[in-house]
Amino acid sequence: MKSTLTMFNIPNLFTASNMLCGIIAILLSVSGRIDIAPFAIYIGAILDFFDGFLARKLNQQGELGKQMDSLADMITFGVAPGIMMMVLLTNFTNPNVNFCTNVPISFQFQLSFSFWLESITGGKTFSYVPFIGLIIPFFSIFRLAKFNIDTRQSDSFIGLNTPANTIFFTSFPLLLFYYQGNQSFAGELVRTIITPTVLIPLILLMSLLLVSEIPFFSFKFKHFKWKGNELRFSFLLTCGILIPTILVWSIPIIILLYIILSIIENIFLKKSSI
Repeated sequence: MKSTLTMFNIPNLFTASNMLCGIIAILLSVSGRIDIAPFAIYIGAILDFFDGFLARKLNQQGELGKQMDSLADMITFGVAPGIMMMVLLTNFTNPNVNFCTNVPISFQFQLSFSFWLESITGGKTFSYVPFIGLIIPFFSIFRLAKFNIDTRQSDSFIGLNTPANTIFFTSFPLLLFYYQGNQSFAGELVRTIITPTVLIPLILLMSLLLVSEIPFFSFKFKHFKWKGNELRFSFLLTCGILIPTILVWSIPIIILLYIILSIIENIFLKKSSI
């Protein structure tokens, strides 16, 4: 009985809830609602942050929680973004769908994905482009397995972490939704960026960063004092300024800033150790 109660401790319940958020994001995506699926992932990311923090604070760290965390992350930050990108890429297999119109974007995604699924067995021209989205979960499973056995990653990450990678890709459906039918410069920029020509190289690049040997700073706060957390607090302060200022655009910019700052910090640390 005691072991069962230990299994269902608060950190593990947060981890399991993170997994449920990933499943909801997948269901929303395949239903064409990739305009709201990102919000399920964001909730999962918050839960993912607090499960580790609570485990350390409550002294409830263990092998079970570690394994659960990886399994939940594989769904929320591996499979879910892969399916989301897969659904997004189906738009380019259906010439009858146009995100510039005033037809609700959720309905357009649903039509596009249905069109692609029917092409598999319906005798229509079949496109392999959407499967490129599955590169994300393919590399994510290696990233998560590596994290579990790599003793160097106690205070930082070696390779881009899966939540950051996922949050980056959630920005694209949100940008499409926000700028649907918008003929401004920003709207044209969104429609220029969200094409296979840009998305496919980004999927490949970000997936390779997952399994790279580049160090990335983590948000594993052992305490909330300024000393020792300067980079973390500075980054979070910048996020707090960018999010209300440029809204949806802040999401990809914040992740790119995270990557750049991690690389700069790594270069600085290498120079200081010489």
